[in-house]
Amino acid sequence: MLPRSAFPLLLLNMFLANLSMGLVIPIVPELLEMFSASGQAAGYLVSCFGLTQFLFSPFAGNLSDRYGRKPMIITGLILFAISNLLAAFAGDLTLLFVSRLIGGIGSAALVPAIIAYVADITEDAQRSKAMSWLGASMTSGFIIGPGVGGLLAEWGIKMPFFASASVGLLAMICSMWMLPEPLSPEIRRLRQSVQDKKDNIFRQIGLSVKSRYFILLLIVFAMTFGLTHFEAIFPLFVVQGYGFTTQQIAILLTVCSLIGTLNQVLLTDRITRRFGEKRVIVAMLLLSAFTLASLLFSGNYYYVMIITMLFFSFNNILRPTINTLLSKEAGEDQGFVAGMNNAYTSLGTIFGPLLAGILYEIHIDLPYLFGAFVLLVSSLVSVRKLNKKSSSTSTNPLTGSINQ
Repeated sequence: MLPRSAFPLLLLNMFLANLSMGLVIPIVPELLEMFSASGQAAGYLVSCFGLTQFLFSPFAGNLSDRYGRKPMIITGLILFAISNLLAAFAGDLTLLFVSRLIGGIGSAALVPAIIAYVADITEDAQRSKAMSWLGASMTSGFIIGPGVGGLLAEWGIKMPFFASASVGLLAMICSMWMLPEPLSPEIRRLRQSVQDKKDNIFRQIGLSVKSRYFILLLIVFAMTFGLTHFEAIFPLFVVQGYGFTTQQIAILLTVCSLIGTLNQVLLTDRITRRFGEKRVIVAMLLLSAFTLASLLFSGNYYYVMIITMLFFSFNNILRPTINTLLSKEAGEDQGFVAGMNNAYTSLGTIFGPLLAGILYEIHIDLPYLFGAFVLLVSSLVSVRKLNKKSSSTSTNPLTGSINQ
């Protein structure tokens, strides 16, 4: 059984990590105007968060295996608070970028440790449901972030950052006192005595390519690419293309994220039990591609709300399903796999907004067309690779043993 005091805190911490990623999105147009920056900087602001998240995630995942989950969770929450406070007091675009870079490091420390923590305290039978709840907090945090940011901005453009920093500090204090360490001292001492030379991120990515879960990591990248592709330029797209106001954007994103999260909690475990994780992954990728492209069909406010709600729902179901399969494949290397999960998420966070900003400058429809194309290709590749993977063997990247 899950410790009652631990699991809600893990959900809250995961929510806060991803909330900070999306918090800045609806106020980007005003921030760019305040700092006299170009529209392309919108994509860069989101991408720079993913850059440091990518660089530090595998290293942080290994640290959580060797020194414990709790220290990394506390470290991540502290860095998030610092990041948001810097953003709140930023007087120019440079300091705002610095704050986002620090936030990425905080995510690298926090997210892999939380995923590994849940894997530590759950049996295989529980893991699908636990990962569903964890995925709900992960995706809803990132998706609710823009809505909350837009609503809080009514009291001042910097208010979202102050609110996020305050809640992050509160979560850190609660975690210090109430969150138990799942790894025993003996296991940590044993892992610390092992000489580990695999902390280099590029070496770890090379190892992940040879692993049995590589296709799942690619799907993580594609899913994050599509989601960040959507969110990075969504406010600019609906303002320029459809004439939406900031308040309309905030309400739309908040409503859609809440419905998407509710659908995830109610449906993920049921449909994965009935159809299996692999079929659900393929279907959610395909449906996500269709809804992303469907945003271009009409500028009616309620039509956009329905399409956005469906897109969020499909993404919310996809994330925990992938996490469940990854945790099953990880074996004893939960920290490493969780770190690589976060690293591939970071790659999607880097290249999704970056390319969306570039394509947006060419034509406002191109980001959604290209994002839909990436998700569609991923769905087609998954049909073949996931069916083959169940009957194949591969080498464990950390131990060199063969996994069946």
